[in-house]
Amino acid sequence: MDSPDKQPNFLRVLGRRDALALAFGAMIGWSWVVLSGIWIESAGAIGAITAFLIGGGIMLVIGLTYAELASALPFAGGEHVYSHRAMGAGCSFICTWAVILGYVSVVTFEAVALPTVLDALVPGLDKIFLWQIAGWDVYLSWVLVGVAGAVTMTILNIRGVRMAAVVQSAVVIIILLVGGLFVSGSLANGDTANMEPLFVDGLSGITLVLVMVPFMFVGFDTIPQAAEEIDLPYREIGSILMLSVAMAVAWYVLMVLGVSLVLNKEAFATSEIIVAEANSVVFGEAGRLAMLGAGLAGILTSWNAFIIGGSRAIYALARANLLPAALGKLHPKYRTPYNAILLIGALSIIGPFFGRPVLVWLVNAGGLGIVVAYAMVALSFLILRYKEPDLERPYKVPFGYFIGTLALILSMGLAFLYMPGSPSALLWPQEWIIIIGWSLLGALLFLVTRKKLPAR
Repeated sequence: MDSPDKQPNFLRVLGRRDALALAFGAMIGWSWVVLSGIWIESAGAIGAITAFLIGGGIMLVIGLTYAELASALPFAGGEHVYSHRAMGAGCSFICTWAVILGYVSVVTFEAVALPTVLDALVPGLDKIFLWQIAGWDVYLSWVLVGVAGAVTMTILNIRGVRMAAVVQSAVVIIILLVGGLFVSGSLANGDTANMEPLFVDGLSGITLVLVMVPFMFVGFDTIPQAAEEIDLPYREIGSILMLSVAMAVAWYVLMVLGVSLVLNKEAFATSEIIVAEANSVVFGEAGRLAMLGAGLAGILTSWNAFIIGGSRAIYALARANLLPAALGKLHPKYRTPYNAILLIGALSIIGPFFGRPVLVWLVNAGGLGIVVAYAMVALSFLILRYKEPDLERPYKVPFGYFIGTLALILSMGLAFLYMPGSPSALLWPQEWIIIIGWSLLGALLFLVTRKKLPAR
């Protein structure tokens, strides 16, 4: 693999606020608006909060390994760079291809979420029936909204990371303002009696929520993906990554708490967008519309961040001759990996044709890809601590071997939650078809391109 530092092709234009908005905006996205009710119904109010505290703690441990590696190896591609240096091309491809599944899942998720929120804002969006999937009616107008959103976000990202970062920062501020008002209002006007039952199905309920946590927190790793475009001291890259994870933990816990204080169990059956319904209890119709606006903003932040992260991961694999060379080209004017961005945009267009059921399938299938990558990054962290003890690490994690081992064990533990026999196992055939199809596509691409690997 060519040394990344010999190819300074990206523009370093992202500052501290940009990097934090990129990662935090990626993690919070839109999912909390549509899934908060599912979390509370699955585990109970305190059960759901417990799942996010446990999952958030796991993410913080895993995030420490990323923080050290991102500061030590600040090159585009994140997971690819770390795993390639530690374990070679084959393992690097598996690791990066797995996390790209997570990224593409999120981008596709947002292409489905966009018409969902607009349908709530503009009733009557469903026109020209196409077909039914898993009990959900798919309409042409609904599909076209998702496709139009995918095309728009693809073009925005091709035109440069600076423009995308400005949009990201502005939209994150909107989300924080609306979310802060909602939490304050729910704490002032909510009733703890609404939180009953505090737990649903005990450990099984918590596990059902915990299995969604990796998907909810994926996004902090967009910082290492875009490391060559961040204009900060390397130690600060690690610090901002950890701050973004802590902020996301607090956000999810507060959203679940706010909803459970305001709405009783019966109210959960009356709305598909439960956080907007909860905010309407506090602030009336204006509150509902404001929360839907925040949800729309969340779609944009997550969508934007994962196009950035996913395209840089694809670019890194192509640059290492593990994907077609065309995917490793930068736009001559905007300095963005435009072919990789176009690929992600094209894949995300597929989602709206499957309607809303695909949301949960993507969350779970993408989540497995993410935890596989987390485990391989933790392993890379440990190997590099052993193989390269003198590697300069501006953000060095104390008790490194303990933290790395713990991150590896926790990542593997999360992966087992997706396996058959677990109460939260992936659904057959929908979710396993996504996993198997993505794995077969990756294997085919690797076999086709491995002959192009430089001789060692």
